[in-house]
Amino acid sequence: MKTLFLLSIITLTAMAASPDHALFSQVLATHVRDGRVDYVALRSDSRLPRYLGQLAATNPAKLDSDAERLAFWLNAYNAYTLQLIVDRQPAKSITEIGKGGLVLGQILKTTAWDIPFAEVGGKKMTLNQIEHETIRAQFKDARAHFALVCASGSCPVLRPEAYEAGKLEAQLDDQARLFLRDSARNQFDLGKKTAQLSKIFEWYGKDFGTGPHAALLAAAKYAPDEIRRSIEASPAAWKVEFLAYDWSLNSVPTHAPPKSKP
Repeated sequence: MKTLFLLSIITLTAMAASPDHALFSQVLATHVRDGRVDYVALRSDSRLPRYLGQLAATNPAKLDSDAERLAFWLNAYNAYTLQLIVDRQPAKSITEIGKGGLVLGQILKTTAWDIPFAEVGGKKMTLNQIEHETIRAQFKDARAHFALVCASGSCPVLRPEAYEAGKLEAQLDDQARLFLRDSARNQFDLGKKTAQLSKIFEWYGKDFGTGPHAALLAAAKYAPDEIRRSIEASPAAWKVEFLAYDWSLNSVPTHAPPKSKP
């Protein structure tokens, strides 16, 4: 009985502790190059499973602030996505994981994002639950869409550092600027007043406002200054389109040289 009591105390203490996000930063700094991931090298890095073990033992509700909790969940989503790719080793795309492909799988809820494998606070969760039922529902910060990386070409680039409560605002603003100023993900033609936005603005339109021009204004906040001023002066003058989404794996080119550990 005494042993069980002590184990319970140890478990509760672990559940209240914050994970070591610096450990995840080390993993990212080693394996992320220009937003792309060296999954081959990541498979043999014991630091990622160690960090995931810390996530599994943490109760995020006991963290001290919303900033700590949001940073925790953003890191959890990205870290578990990395582990999913490492474990399942899809050849070309995360959409190969699960059953039914992307379209049928979404209907049947059998995609990679529906697998209950991500453990947080002793509870198994899906990536969809982390993103939609936790991050979007609880924090209502649209910038999270620029921080969550689903291992695909059109996703925001994976930051080579973990999110931290003390600098989360700056990190999220920086992610938004990087995403909106990347012509592979969002394109603005000032002369024709045409914006070709990421599908993220269409899929999660209600997180950015009502209608495509609300999404445009949300995007403009982080676009180059000349573009931002034109859109804010007359958003209705702009035509909004949405780019096709590239689901190819965000892996480094096979010829890229290995990166040494820091």
